[in-house]
Amino acid sequence: MAEEMVSKNFIEQEIDKDLQEGVYDHVCTRFPPEPNGYLHIGHAKSILLNYGLAQKYNGTFHMRFDDTNPTKEKTEFVESIKDDIQWLGADWKEHLYFASDYFDTMYECAVLLIKKGKAYVCDLTPDEIREYRGTLTEPGKDSPYRNRSVEENLALFEGMRAGQYKDGEKVLRAKIDMASPNINMRDPIIYRVARMSHHNTGDKWCIYPMYDFAHPIEDAVEGITHSICTLEFEDHRPLYDWVVRECEFENPPRQIEFAKLYLTNVVTGKRYIKKLVEDGIVDGWDDPRLVSIAALRRRGFTPESIRMFVDLCGVSKSQSSVDYAMLEYCIREDLKLKRPRMMAVLDPIKLVIDNYPEGETEYLDAPNNLENEELGSRKVPFCRELYIERDDFMEEPPKKYFRLFPGNEVRLMNAYFVKCVDYEKDENGNVTVVHCTYDPETKCGSGFTGRKVKGTIHWVPAPYAVKATVRLYENLVDEEKGVYNKEDGSLNLNPNSLTVKEIYVEPNFEDAKPYDSFQFVRQGYFCIDAHDSKPDALVFNRIVSLKSSFRLPK
Repeated sequence: MAEEMVSKNFIEQEIDKDLQEGVYDHVCTRFPPEPNGYLHIGHAKSILLNYGLAQKYNGTFHMRFDDTNPTKEKTEFVESIKDDIQWLGADWKEHLYFASDYFDTMYECAVLLIKKGKAYVCDLTPDEIREYRGTLTEPGKDSPYRNRSVEENLALFEGMRAGQYKDGEKVLRAKIDMASPNINMRDPIIYRVARMSHHNTGDKWCIYPMYDFAHPIEDAVEGITHSICTLEFEDHRPLYDWVVRECEFENPPRQIEFAKLYLTNVVTGKRYIKKLVEDGIVDGWDDPRLVSIAALRRRGFTPESIRMFVDLCGVSKSQSSVDYAMLEYCIREDLKLKRPRMMAVLDPIKLVIDNYPEGETEYLDAPNNLENEELGSRKVPFCRELYIERDDFMEEPPKKYFRLFPGNEVRLMNAYFVKCVDYEKDENGNVTVVHCTYDPETKCGSGFTGRKVKGTIHWVPAPYAVKATVRLYENLVDEEKGVYNKEDGSLNLNPNSLTVKEIYVEPNFEDAKPYDSFQFVRQGYFCIDAHDSKPDALVFNRIVSLKSSFRLPK
């Protein structure tokens, strides 16, 4: 029997080649976030890609915080990132590291480069360094400090470490090629003076390595084989290779770039989200209108849905954007067979069944999910007074309106046929009560085969109804105007991105916990809010509506 052909992405093909040629005898990948904000949906692709490759090749996955810039890093971000990665299902086991764990090694590497004549201390100001660097079409020019002796550079660098110079007064630069067509190779800065407390190392250091110098050393120290990163680092690859080569690491890691995951009409920029949080427009980095992983989780997305989304997006070298509707498709697909379908009324009016015995209650069977019998059924109390949706009644309906109107008969879901006989209005002309009669012969499940009705509506028993709060979300930004204002770069915010309503739900939520999700019949999928919901005051976030025009391409 012929072996089944398995389609592999370009990264897997490169790894296969490296293993076959003996470049490496194992696979070790890593996810290296900077702890300067919360992770977003784009990071999920990198997490799942790196973890997935380690799993596929029976290798090792490392979790490492690239904490080389203490100006923006917080322990809060470290903890949130760990939570997100574990929630997505990526398991680093004992391999949790911090770049700051290697500051001594990085310093030794810098000293080695100085001794080899490959690095020098430079006194140019940041503006002068930019001026000397040249442009994309013109080469740079050498710093006047480029030819200092090894001894002088060693002494100056030790002075930098000892705190003898002000912030920004001196930097250590790699000595490569100021005429290189790749600007990243024009004597990049590899260390700067910065008197800042670090969340991990405290005040031990007053000099800190630059990302492009630190990152390849971290990978090499940990024995990473394949450094999988996004396309903006493609031009940095020659510097990555230069660092691990000149620092004389054996079996150096190999950098491979892939295209980022871009979602249409969403805000992912950390400085924008920080401002939204500070201005009180959102209630934190995990506000359900954002696409941080914590926000998606709070809204009710599942790890399975995000993994499905990342798989559908695929891995490629070409940049492209994905419609947010595809993410919504994935959560619907994941939840539709897993979650119970409950009854909730979001815009209630009262329905009174005039001929139902006053004070009587019966408990009706309601299947939890018609598409998945394994979820079983529950009992729902039924009585004379119910709540129904306001738009399930019309005084003067249009054609093909099959719900309640004077003289029309519908089925109450899992209950009886009821016929509209009258209605009441308030002084403003708004309908407040609909009066019906019911036919006791038409009980759901009784085998009634008489007349048919075209409409079925859901309901909640008024005396047993549980008051709750629901949050209905639209896109945080105005999709017609685009995410950013072209004139000043500000966000085009949608003033209707959040609607809060008081609703009624059926009395079957006693055991509901934060993050539990449900389908509300005809309304969409909803999740118990993790921050604000309490057992006696439920708060639901709408994850997604029931239907979408999105279809997977064939």
